[in-house]
Amino acid sequence: MKKLIPAYVRVPLIFAIVMAGMEYFIDSGEKPAFIEYPMVALFLGVFLFLLVAIEIVVSAVDKVTYHLLSDEQKKQLEEAQSVSFSDSKLMKMLTRSKDIDHEEDVMLDHDYDGIKELDNVLPPWWVGLFYITVIFAVVYLVRFHIVGDYTQDEEFIAEMEQKDKEVQEYLKNAPDLMNAESATFLADDASLSEGKAIFTTNCVACHKADGGGSIGPNLTDEYWILGGGIKNVFTTISEGGRSGKGMVPWKESLKPTEIQKVASYVLSLQGTNPEGGKDPEGDKWVEEGAVKEETPKEDVVTETVIDSLKTE
Repeated sequence: MKKLIPAYVRVPLIFAIVMAGMEYFIDSGEKPAFIEYPMVALFLGVFLFLLVAIEIVVSAVDKVTYHLLSDEQKKQLEEAQSVSFSDSKLMKMLTRSKDIDHEEDVMLDHDYDGIKELDNVLPPWWVGLFYITVIFAVVYLVRFHIVGDYTQDEEFIAEMEQKDKEVQEYLKNAPDLMNAESATFLADDASLSEGKAIFTTNCVACHKADGGGSIGPNLTDEYWILGGGIKNVFTTISEGGRSGKGMVPWKESLKPTEIQKVASYVLSLQGTNPEGGKDPEGDKWVEEGAVKEETPKEDVVTETVIDSLKTE
């Protein structure tokens, strides 16, 4: 039976829609999904085979059904199929065009060397879209040029700020995308235990099992070469130490979550002061916001008296 859309158009169209949908919903990175995941290519191949098979079966059923019809039914079917899409009720509803037999109803008096003009109305969908654009233009004019709503620059800044907030929230819930800025000290036993295991596997050769330091610096005192605190320690482990004589970067071997755990374990060694620890290296680290210890007034007075005696 005659179809509104031929099979050679219908099959590729359906296949393209399904393929585009899979590319949209499957995250395959820079490669197409059917290349990155062989199962997707297999599914598309089976789906295309089924589409072709269905078309063949339907076509065969139509032919068998046609031969079972009576002559009168065949004639009625042929008459029904002879109606083109342009003559269908849907097309007439969309265009409101007049049949050629009724052109005199819309014929104008204009006559240019035998060429006459028809006063056909515009298609309803076109007229509707035109009215919508006019309404939109009026609303836009009043809102942005008369009332003075937000400008494009303000809209851009607001959207960028919103996106930055969404990224930060996403990073909080995606620990493997963690960085030095979002890293926090983990004080729970499970995280410190995992950090100790990583430290034992990768770090004891240079820092000793107790963190006292051998080739590498002492990790138990208050002095740090590249800065203390969870953010600086995270950066040092991830990016490596001083060029040419420092620790190698571990970001290729350890995940961000693992770096956070081992950094937390290293900081938990503060103040343990193991025997045989190396002498301090670097500068004394004071956490930002920490209250500095004030020298008691009695000590200040004593120091002042001693200094005066020395000068005498």
